[in-house]
Amino acid sequence: MTTTVFLIVLMAALLHAIWNALVKGGADKFTGMTAVVLGQGAVAGVCLLTVAPSPAAASWPWIWAGVALHIGYQVFLIAAYQRGDMTQVYPIARGVAPLLVAAVSVAFLGVEFSGMQLAGIGLVAIGIASISLVRNADGLFQGQAAGLALITGMFIAAYSLADGVGARLAGTSLGFFGWIAFLNSVIYGLACAVFRPATLRKALRLPHIMALGGGASFVAYALVVYAFTQAPIAMVTALRETSIVFALLIGVVILKEPLNLLKVAATATTLVGAALLRFAKG
Repeated sequence: MTTTVFLIVLMAALLHAIWNALVKGGADKFTGMTAVVLGQGAVAGVCLLTVAPSPAAASWPWIWAGVALHIGYQVFLIAAYQRGDMTQVYPIARGVAPLLVAAVSVAFLGVEFSGMQLAGIGLVAIGIASISLVRNADGLFQGQAAGLALITGMFIAAYSLADGVGARLAGTSLGFFGWIAFLNSVIYGLACAVFRPATLRKALRLPHIMALGGGASFVAYALVVYAFTQAPIAMVTALRETSIVFALLIGVVILKEPLNLLKVAATATTLVGAALLRFAKG
C-alpha cells in the first residue's frame, strides 16, 4: 500500500468516526442517522451534477446491490446505537468486517496475501473487537447491542466487497459512489416519509447534522471507494477500521464514556496492525 493511499484511508477513518459520534451523541439516534443520510445524498447530488463522471453500465447491478447493503447497515447501526454505548457497538461492527472481507477475498476473489499483510489485518480486527469485549469484565457488556453490532459488521463486509468490485468496473469511484449515496438517500427518505414522517421532519430541522455529518460521511466513504481501486479491498477495509482509535477518543473525551487500560492496550494492537499494513509487501 502506497503512502498516499495509506493517508487517504486514515483521513477517511477520522471523518467516519466524526459522523458516527454526531449520530451517537444525539438524543434521537434514528433522527441523527436520517439527517446524515439526507445530507450525504445532497452532497452526492451536487457531485453528480458537477464533477462526477458517469459510471460504466456494467457497474449498475453493483450500484443497486450497494444501495441495498448500505441501507441494511444504516438500519442495524441505528438499532445497535439505541441499545449500547459507542465504545461497544462501534468496535464490534467495525472489527468483524476486515476478517470477513479477507476471508471472502481469498476464497472467492483469488486474492493472495503475504504473511505480514495477514498479520496486519488480524491485529487490526483483534484490537478493534477486544475494545468492546473488555466491557464484559466491567459487568457492562450489552448482549442485544452486541448482536446487532455483529449483524452491522456483516453488512459492512458485504458492501465493502460489492463496492470494491463495482467501483473497478465503473471506471470512476466518485461516480459509482455518488449514485449509491444519492439513491440511498432518496429511498431512505421516502421510506421515512411513509413509515416515520415525524422522524423525517425532525431530521430536516437539523441542518448542522445534515451538513457536517452528511458531508463527512460522503467524503469519508468516497475516499475509501477510491482506495478500493488502488489497493486490495481487504487491506483498505482493515485500515479504514482504525477509525476506532478516533472513535474511542471522541467517546471518552466528548461523550464521557469510560476508558480503562485494556482499551488502551487494544488500541495499541490496532495501531500495530495498521503499521504492518502500511509497510507490508504483497
